[in-house]
Amino acid sequence: MSIDRKVAIITGASSGIGAIYADRLARRGYDLILVARNQSRLEALATRLRDETGRSVEILPADLNDDADLSRVEMVLRTNSAIAMLVNNAGIGGAAPLLASDVDAMDRMIRLNVLALTRLTYAAAPAFVARGGGTIINIASIVAISPETLNGVYGASKAFVLAFSQSLQHELSDKGVRIQAVLPGATATEFWDIAGLPVNNLPAEIVMSAQDLVDAALAGLDQGETVTIPSLEDKSEWDAYDAARQAMAGKLSRAKPASRYNAVAEDADRSSLESAHY
Repeated sequence: MSIDRKVAIITGASSGIGAIYADRLARRGYDLILVARNQSRLEALATRLRDETGRSVEILPADLNDDADLSRVEMVLRTNSAIAMLVNNAGIGGAAPLLASDVDAMDRMIRLNVLALTRLTYAAAPAFVARGGGTIINIASIVAISPETLNGVYGASKAFVLAFSQSLQHELSDKGVRIQAVLPGATATEFWDIAGLPVNNLPAEIVMSAQDLVDAALAGLDQGETVTIPSLEDKSEWDAYDAARQAMAGKLSRAKPASRYNAVAEDADRSSLESAHY
């Protein structure tokens, strides 16, 4: 094996955003390990990419909600020293309101969107740190900062992905490890069919193609962004949002409650005293 060989491992790679990442990264010179449940789709994609790019493309059929399958992928991340990039793309969503959603389906969503992503990241990050470099791309969603938009559990799971990515960047940036969270808006993939709201029901002006989404995300990575929102025209809006969040950080833990709560407490004490006279 060439010491210059670099491998990207992509989850949810059989279709949609994951398959486009596979195509783009192969054309950027990466060999690939493609992870998804659908083996026939993986095989077809791998064959095409080998033929078109000449890169090595391995497939790793796995259901990341299955403990044994997840462990197999973790082991590859821990032991394959050529892996230089992890794209945590596998995930599921929901469009139904919380009270109209099946709790078991929400449980599966959390296990895939949160638990599997976390375990794969924990498998990759120590190896990247030990080698002094690597890239982890986590596919989140705009619902991470707009939780009212779709199902609340879905929004919460993607808020975890965003917060986790920001924390990882804070901890690992000085160790040569790049972290990027990508926040897609509505994207023309099978996601919407699975979520119960076919994409053709959405206004065309808010739906981005998967190709444009991935190309923009990779451009954001090239530009050094930790958080990439492909649809957001004015990056200064995100910068202001993030700056406001960070500015509050030193004000969130104090020995005394904020003064506005003191007035409430004083009113309550006064009412209690007045009641005691009767």
